[in-house]
Amino acid sequence: MNKLFSIIIPVQEINDYILETCQNLENLAGDNFELIIFPDEITENKKEELEKKLKAKIFATGNIGPASKRDLALKHAEGEFIAFLDDDAYPKADWLNVAKKYFENMEVAAIGGPQLTPETDSFWQKVSGAVFLSPLSGNISVRYWPGRKSKEINDWPTVNFIIRKSIFSELGGFDSKYWPGEDTKLCLAITQELKKKIIYVPNLVVFHHRRTGLKKHLKQIGNYGLHRGFFAKKFPETSRKLIYFMPSILDIFIIFGAVVAFFSKEVLVLYILGLAVYFGALLFSFIMTWNRTKNFFVSAMTLPFVVLTHLWYGIRFIQGLVFTKELRSTLGK
Repeated sequence: MNKLFSIIIPVQEINDYILETCQNLENLAGDNFELIIFPDEITENKKEELEKKLKAKIFATGNIGPASKRDLALKHAEGEFIAFLDDDAYPKADWLNVAKKYFENMEVAAIGGPQLTPETDSFWQKVSGAVFLSPLSGNISVRYWPGRKSKEINDWPTVNFIIRKSIFSELGGFDSKYWPGEDTKLCLAITQELKKKIIYVPNLVVFHHRRTGLKKHLKQIGNYGLHRGFFAKKFPETSRKLIYFMPSILDIFIIFGAVVAFFSKEVLVLYILGLAVYFGALLFSFIMTWNRTKNFFVSAMTLPFVVLTHLWYGIRFIQGLVFTKELRSTLGK
């Protein structure tokens, strides 16, 4: 008998995070799901051992990107709905029960929910996660903190994304030459080509481990900025929004404003005023983040992280928008 849900996890190799995820999946309410894991390589003996231990189907894929691995769900998944997770993320116990209710509406092609930072994460991981809770992170904070109510959306990351297999098949899966960003392309096809709905579900919760330090955090942010900048010219329907341009505008203001202010007292006054407004916004961001995390020191350390996030995202966004002619999927995170 086929399962209702197929949970798909791409991974480079079987690691501690995927073992933790599988352990947590045992707590899922109900048993109407299958788990499929796609590592690069695995020996036959190890495959049999882990399939029994993890209660999963495991298929070696070779050295291909995450989007290409997720496309393999079309070949191996038996479920009516395909639920995508990252290897370093695990869901709440009611995850699939919550999802099932929303798919009763046949107009709903896919759903997505927030990804919370686990309590077990280290201090610096929590700082990295708290950056995304800041109101200065734009309108993406609902991706990292449960919103007040469900709503239609047109873009969502695959770390917590469930789609009808029939829709996924109709679209031919992801456009796998893009990673990250394959999820944006898929969501655009769902909403623009098929005219179907994607619903944000605030209680469809997974826990997602964060980057372990500033360097890895900025690498992730830089990838996001590069792809969003490229997508702003390639797929303007969902990516050419003022909010995505704001970090680049900040970069231009700081660099060129400083140069012009050096030669003009009037501009200097405006420049200082602009910086004061920004630092005031940072103070407000700190208060809002503290209100959510309930951790003063984590919230305080988000301040330099937020500033560097804005600056680096803005630079990479300009790179993607102006200088990048084409993007190809890359491996790693």
